[in-house]
Amino acid sequence: MRAIVLITIALITIAASAIAQPNRSSAVATFVSVSEPVVALMHVRVIDGTGTPAVEDQTIIIDHGKIAAFGSASSTPIPSSARRMELAGHTVIPGLVGMHEHLFYPSGEGIPTYNEQAFSFPRLYLASGVTTARTAGSMEPYTDLNVKAMIDSGRAPGPNFYITGPYLEGAGSPIEQLHQLTSPDDARRTVQYWAAEGVTSFKAYMYLRRAELSAAVEEAHKLGLKVTGHLCAVGFREAAAIGIDNLEHGIEVDTEFDPGKQPDVCPPQNLTRDTLVKLDIKSPPVQEMVQDLVRHKVAITSTLAVFDAGAPHRPPLDQKLIDVLTPQGAISYLTARARATDSASSAALDALKKEEQFEYEFVKAGGLLMSGVDPTGNGGAMAGFGDLRNLELLVEADFTPVEAVRIATLNGAKWLKADDRIGSIANGKQADLVVIEGNPAAKISDVRNVRIVFKAGVGYDSEKLLKSVQHTVGLH
Repeated sequence: MRAIVLITIALITIAASAIAQPNRSSAVATFVSVSEPVVALMHVRVIDGTGTPAVEDQTIIIDHGKIAAFGSASSTPIPSSARRMELAGHTVIPGLVGMHEHLFYPSGEGIPTYNEQAFSFPRLYLASGVTTARTAGSMEPYTDLNVKAMIDSGRAPGPNFYITGPYLEGAGSPIEQLHQLTSPDDARRTVQYWAAEGVTSFKAYMYLRRAELSAAVEEAHKLGLKVTGHLCAVGFREAAAIGIDNLEHGIEVDTEFDPGKQPDVCPPQNLTRDTLVKLDIKSPPVQEMVQDLVRHKVAITSTLAVFDAGAPHRPPLDQKLIDVLTPQGAISYLTARARATDSASSAALDALKKEEQFEYEFVKAGGLLMSGVDPTGNGGAMAGFGDLRNLELLVEADFTPVEAVRIATLNGAKWLKADDRIGSIANGKQADLVVIEGNPAAKISDVRNVRIVFKAGVGYDSEKLLKSVQHTVGLH
């Protein structure tokens, strides 16, 4: 009888281990540098994602994918079975929760079509510390859903994806890949269909009118799903009244302050840019809009990196980014970068500064600000790289480094209603962690020095992931 009990206990232990350590294909295992079920990250600096100051000389115990203990190195016991990793001089932050990500990239030369990057982008996100990513609009939603399924089953490396449906767009879009909704009923049918296919949110786009937006929001909310938007024909306050859950990019794309704005009409983008540059962010109309968004519990997703890429001499040229592009992609991006740098107008940089100020004011008023890269534009806002650049730009916007980390981690987790599992470093949470060489609490640019990314307790080698996609972005 005792033998049977011991065998049963052994089988239960083996089964529990198998559950905690999912099967990984060779396509994934080649990038894994830490696979032991119990790991001790010793003598690290910790920025826990809650906005509290960094703490020095800590030990984090990972046990079968979860954070089992976190505290002072001098008082945190280390299990005898643990792999001990001496990481003095390194900082650990929560895995980034990217809230405006894509699996496509511009085809270049100003052509309004986008190429799916199902191979390279998931690896770039993970290499940069993005362990959770919400796509914010899909060009190929079936591809995105299938990529998620491959990652979830251990057949491909990448973050945990939340997939949005295809763009909810109206008549007039220059992007040929998008379906243009023709009526509220069309909007409802689209939401119903893609919700059944497994998407978890929807994104309204620039030419969508109020009637179709209202129908989409109403239908999505019935299904327990959320709607975000990169709007133009509809202003922010109109969208808030309709019940939208999130707005992308911030005041950079809000057209309600454009002189002569007509209902349901998207004005020229240069008009919006010119209006923004002249706008006083502290003026009563803007502050009233901010308060209205906060009252309606509308979140904002910061995508400073995509605007930064269009400003002169920005961002700092990163050889690692050039190396992941195809040769033609590198030429296309560097040409676009030179064009922005040579421009006599400072409007792009002025607009970026206004956006930074708006986001600071929005948070000060109690708004929920999240972060994402939007890897589009001229190609300078790259998947993963741009998520890290956002942290630098949030600090440029006067947030402290620990506040910037919270925006890029816990705030997104809250919007996803996943903050009980991810978004911060705490006992019992999933071990989604980024090991960074240096001290981003003192020097935010150190966030670029990602060495190991833990996703559910499994450590991935950032450098190997980056090398695996050299010269592929723009191709696949």
